[in-house]
Amino acid sequence: MSDYLKGVVTRRLVEAMVAIKAARPLVVDPKIPHLACYAGATLVTPNLQEAETATHRRIRSDDDARTAAHQFREQAQCASVLITRGEAGMWLCDAQVEGSIPAVAREVADVTGAGDTVAATLVLALAAGATLTDAALLANYAAGIVVGKFGPATVTADELTASI
Repeated sequence: MSDYLKGVVTRRLVEAMVAIKAARPLVVDPKIPHLACYAGATLVTPNLQEAETATHRRIRSDDDARTAAHQFREQAQCASVLITRGEAGMWLCDAQVEGSIPAVAREVADVTGAGDTVAATLVLALAAGATLTDAALLANYAAGIVVGKFGPATVTADELTASI
């Protein structure tokens, strides 16, 4: 679920999605004004600015990211958090696993759609049976491909395979 603050994602919708998520993961690309709406989501994927805004913390290091991720998880009442940190990579926080995922992008042309690519790749990988860590690593590679293209872009299976 990608929230664009356009009125489609509401507490009622998220509650309905959470209620049916038992058989499938609910991954949310959030907007901070709706943070309380995401309670029960499998994974929420704030970018650096969203994580800083939600937690009122500057995130400049892995230690900062760890602290912010724990706080974000508690505030959002979600199972897991993946903070996308641009050139600093990602920070994954879950009850079973936690850690930094280094960025893999070689050249950045345009970050348009990178968050959507991360969320879509996470959902696909989790639905296919990947662990959260493997799904996050795959999403990191997919985002690295997308930011190397101009404008909204997609990633093919061949591109993803080649990048890994």
